[in-house]
Amino acid sequence: MTGILLISKVTIVLLIILVVLAGIAVALYFLGKKAQKREEEQRSQIDAMKQTISMLIIDKKRMKIKDSGLPQAVIDQTPKMMRWTKLPIVKAKVGPQVLSLVCDDKIFDSVPVKKEVKATISGIYITSVKGLHGPSEVNKNVKKKSRFKQFVENMQEKAGAKPVK
Repeated sequence: MTGILLISKVTIVLLIILVVLAGIAVALYFLGKKAQKREEEQRSQIDAMKQTISMLIIDKKRMKIKDSGLPQAVIDQTPKMMRWTKLPIVKAKVGPQVLSLVCDDKIFDSVPVKKEVKATISGIYITSVKGLHGPSEVNKNVKKKSRFKQFVENMQEKAGAKPVK
């Protein structure tokens, strides 16, 4: 009797865990769908307001929104949780003005520094960049190394050993 009762308790606990996990999966599915719709609406608004401008990129950094040099109205409108994250900020000279602009994460690595570019912007958000003068120095096929591989290569270099590939 106790063996049958023990198995049934274990199966009941496993079934409860399975139901809870299924509920979480369903909730995440609907939240993801809702977030995807919201992102599509935002993307359509950005595309409606975009304009192409020639600018000189002075500097680019990932920094907290408080330290970014963006207008105070923009900082006040950001959610509290977003204020702790680092944003890709580009400092650029547009005409006679020097502006701090927020860059898209996807193109941040391909933005050349100290070069004149033609950028597509929407408000203070840079959506795409094309080089005007000279070849682009950024290679998109370059794969970033993990910290462990960088550490191993550094140690091998210090020891005078040949790097392992």
